[in-house]
Amino acid sequence: MIRAKNASNHTDKIKLVCTHFEEDKSIVPAEFQSLSNLTRSVLDVNSKLERRKLPLIADILQKIEEIDEVSYVIFTNMDIALMPYFYDAVFTYLDKGHDAIVINRRRISGTYRKIEELPLMYADMGKSHPGFDCFVIKKELLQQFVMGNICVGISFLEATLVHNIFSFAKNPLFVPDAHLTFHIGMDVLVPRTNDFYKHNRKEFFERIEPQLKPHFDLKKFPYGALPLPKRAIKWMLNPSIFTKNYVKMEGKNFWYKTKAQLDEVRWRILQK
Repeated sequence: MIRAKNASNHTDKIKLVCTHFEEDKSIVPAEFQSLSNLTRSVLDVNSKLERRKLPLIADILQKIEEIDEVSYVIFTNMDIALMPYFYDAVFTYLDKGHDAIVINRRRISGTYRKIEELPLMYADMGKSHPGFDCFVIKKELLQQFVMGNICVGISFLEATLVHNIFSFAKNPLFVPDAHLTFHIGMDVLVPRTNDFYKHNRKEFFERIEPQLKPHFDLKKFPYGALPLPKRAIKWMLNPSIFTKNYVKMEGKNFWYKTKAQLDEVRWRILQK
């Protein structure tokens, strides 16, 4: 992230910030601005969980209020690295009028181990990845987001962010396979049997999704602009968006189109 900022033509407009628990303060790089400490974790909101003191995404994003003159927020999972031209690409996308961007990573070989190998990592095109792990969000959208008690580092974090983005952003952009970010390792899905996964899954389906559903619009979601057969296949194969929602949105979309066609017939009859 530091290298990408230094390589950007917009360095003066980029702020690298960090919020953390008090015990983690010593590892924050000097190039990052420290915000106030996090004061709770998922262990404080779910007494059944233990050992892993994972922060809540709502608490992290709330810290943005401590930063002056910020128009957009970028949240990136910490196992994601940025290409040197990442920020310049983001500024170019934003200049096109997008108020939120979801950027998928590339997967590269897990054999890389040293920081000196970064040039080789940059050069490695790797393979695409279906999940969501880098989010650019207009700051004012965060006021509408429904985050519940979702913790970071566990599945359903990405589902929560992406469903909020495509519910509330007016002109979101989905970037599925650009060479902008990468992850060391070819893994796609992680084991889904631990209690933290169950916590996030329950939070999403019981507390978050019901509040977001009224805002779902097929045209704003990934693959929404594709032809019907291709749209259905891609949606059903993606692990972070859910088939049941697609079917409902597709039905709603079909009804709107049918009604519009029937209304057009009515108006033509009335004009005769």
